Amino acid sequence: MKTLPDNPHLNHLRQQAKDLLAGLREADPSVTLADAQATLADQYGFRTWPDLKAEVDRMGGRADTTDPALAQAIADRFDLGSVAGPMRSLARPDDMGRRWSVSTDRGRFTVRTMDTWLPIVDADTDTALQLAAAAAGVLVPAPVRSRDGEVVESVGGHRWRAYQQLPAGPPLAAPVSAAVAGAVGDVLATLHGLALPVDRVSPWHARRLGPASWAGLAATATARQAPWAGHLAAAVPALEDLAAVGRDVPVSDPVLTHNTLGPAQTRLAPDGRLVVVGWEHAGGQPPAWELANALLDWAVAPHGRVDAVGSRALIDGYRQRAGGGPTLCLADFRGAATGLVNYVYEQVEAALAAETTEEQRYADRSVRHLLTHLPTRTTLERLLDAVA
Repeated sequence: MKTLPDNPHLNHLRQQAKDLLAGLREADPSVTLADAQATLADQYGFRTWPDLKAEVDRMGGRADTTDPALAQAIADRFDLGSVAGPMRSLARPDDMGRRWSVSTDRGRFTVRTMDTWLPIVDADTDTALQLAAAAAGVLVPAPVRSRDGEVVESVGGHRWRAYQQLPAGPPLAAPVSAAVAGAVGDVLATLHGLALPVDRVSPWHARRLGPASWAGLAATATARQAPWAGHLAAAVPALEDLAAVGRDVPVSDPVLTHNTLGPAQTRLAPDGRLVVVGWEHAGGQPPAWELANALLDWAVAPHGRVDAVGSRALIDGYRQRAGGGPTLCLADFRGAATGLVNYVYEQVEAALAAETTEEQRYADRSVRHLLTHLPTRTTLERLLDAVA
């Protein structure tokens, strides 16, 4: 499920809907802007566009601000300059921490806490990947090292890292236009072409991490009267089937790569180029796995319909940059399917542990959306047919 920023703007949502309309119309020219708005609302976990607008009104002006002394201490540690205004939160906390925006006399920067970060590779390694990608032509917000040359620094009881901000629009929403899908394929081929070594496949994509069975988790949700317990019970067969995709097929060698290159980690720059953010989960994947994962993230339209135009554009963008590319098979979706299963498990546990009313409200919406939008093997097979 897409997540609204802390201080959402209706203009950003309107822009997202217009971008989404371009992708939807390439498959069906009769799609209207109202259809795109309804699709976007669904991606945010709301029934209708008016429901999404109402949530934007409710959340307006709710961004948190930090102590000015803390903001300046962070700016001093990373040599960002003199803080010129309040440091404001950008989004709710995620699995690593929270993102903030700070303006100084030297520009605008994004800083984020890393208090709960579980790295697949260390910060110096993911920074090296970002710099290599930028040198190869990928548009990346430049990572900023501290005065002592460190990527992560402890300030005010938190661990922080910093990036320069690039002018860009809101996060993208799939399905996208063929031009954007092709650019995604181009970026993936560029990253894979770097062939940077890594010692293992990301555990997130390699194996199921949750200890409890799906049936047991569904029983727990039912016992606690979670509003989505019935959806989880109904989804158990689909989740077990996804976890089995490619399980017995040998795994090819991984390369160091972005690892989570979906719509939420991309923006469009004013000149239309793709901006890639969110490199903190960089790790190892076989190129075919990440390419298959990209198809699932970028080329599945509402209600599981495969965007054939976008699928082919993404693969064409990859092959044009790489001079070829892997021939995908069902087993190559193993990383995508395993990562999705792990994400669902993580979100279910978070929803069961939610304490405040606001946390419960968000978690219930997120889990309900996930469980009612799961892909199936049929979805994966249709993606393969689209690019065969």
